[in-house]
Amino acid sequence: MTQFPHDQFAKQYLEELLSSIGEVKAPREVRGEVRQIDVWFSPQPQLQGNPEELGLLGRLATTSALFEPYRNPVTPDEIDSCLLKLLEVKGEIQREAKRNKTRISIDDYPKLWILTPTASQNILNGFRATLDEENWSSGIYFFGEYFRTAIVVIHQLPRTPETMWLRILGRGKVQSQAIDELEGLPKDNPQRDNALLLLSDLLSNIEVNPDVDPEDRELIMRLSPLFSQRLEEATQSGIQQGLQQGVQQGREEGIQQGLQQERRETIKNLLVFRFGELDSQLEVIIEPLLSLSLPELMPLLLQLSREELLDRFGG
Repeated sequence: MTQFPHDQFAKQYLEELLSSIGEVKAPREVRGEVRQIDVWFSPQPQLQGNPEELGLLGRLATTSALFEPYRNPVTPDEIDSCLLKLLEVKGEIQREAKRNKTRISIDDYPKLWILTPTASQNILNGFRATLDEENWSSGIYFFGEYFRTAIVVIHQLPRTPETMWLRILGRGKVQSQAIDELEGLPKDNPQRDNALLLLSDLLSNIEVNPDVDPEDRELIMRLSPLFSQRLEEATQSGIQQGLQQGVQQGREEGIQQGLQQERRETIKNLLVFRFGELDSQLEVIIEPLLSLSLPELMPLLLQLSREELLDRFGG
């Protein structure tokens, strides 16, 4: 069971969305006392992704950046920790420039984006973080120019399509509304499917937590019908693919083979639904899974992690 499911979701979610427009390292260790940057991003213009499709998140990713998402309201100590990571990265860049005898400017340093559902006015005042309403939407508070840092207060962002991808990382009603908007996107939107798959992982992780808090219980209620429908679609798609192949192969023998192929395609679709792709490691466990009935199979695929499935059926 994942100890911090929301933290894992936030990192995987940002990594998945940003990988279409740049290089992502999540996490990335920095020198000094061992610290890990949650998401390190470097834009790669040669990639096919369009930053504009990610709205405000894409705008935050126009330069190299450190993303530090928080499930709970960020504290002053946590902001200090983020700033230390940024300063250590700046030190690495300075040392490399010195070794290579190259000059650097302030634009060579990454920006730090601290993502938090809410932030008290005292904290914002304490760090002299202020709005830039002329150039940015509400909810984004910038430190002094040389800090290259801003706090993104997710629950203060305007409810517009541009902010949806960030509001997914909010809490309660804000997150639920963003999920509604995500679900309403065209079904051929690749980012929509990727985000829904990661929400599926989040649902599985919080469902097995014995100490589910009321807010997570509401999130489970919000996500369960959505994924029950998607699971049914994946299952039916597998059945149809299997039976079609059976009909093509002939009647009696073909029907038997078709039923077996039906189960195989169903398992494949469920694995893709659960983990986003079917790689060589997951293909190995298909045969052992064929011996299970559908009622036995469903809970396993929804509740066990990838590693647990491989350990149990990969031998």
